[in-house]
Amino acid sequence: MQTAEHFIQHLELEQHVEGGYFRSSYRSEQQFDDTRALWTSIYFLLRTGEVSNFHRLTADEMWYFHAGESLTIYMIDEQGELTTAQLGLDLAAGERPQFLVPKGCIFGSAMNKPGFSLVGCMVSPGFTFEDFELFSQETLLAEYPQHEEIIKRLSRSGVGS
Repeated sequence: MQTAEHFIQHLELEQHVEGGYFRSSYRSEQQFDDTRALWTSIYFLLRTGEVSNFHRLTADEMWYFHAGESLTIYMIDEQGELTTAQLGLDLAAGERPQFLVPKGCIFGSAMNKPGFSLVGCMVSPGFTFEDFELFSQETLLAEYPQHEEIIKRLSRSGVGS
């Protein structure tokens, strides 16, 4: 049986600043501009109790489900509306094996059931940490108090903007 530890070890995943584990898997040799690859891709893994904390990118990010349990992607758009997407293979329950998170939205994710979730994330134009913004609980609660419950679940106090 495959476990989170199996994937962490064999894919050589490292802890990610937003939560969970990751490893860069591909970086396009084609360039978008002088500073960015055309696209980049990572493996990303969450275990029971771990979350991907709310953050924002300046590029689109396509998520692909690979193994384990499904997860929910939580998104706050530029108008402050909270939406969700279910990433997984139970199509009858509304899950999808891939989902696009549009650039500029604040997003994070969490497991739906105990276990682990292994996904892939492809960013275009390619990811750079200069285009990554991690949000603190205080910042998000001041801006979006109507989403207090999920903000407290997917952000940390005093971390990020």
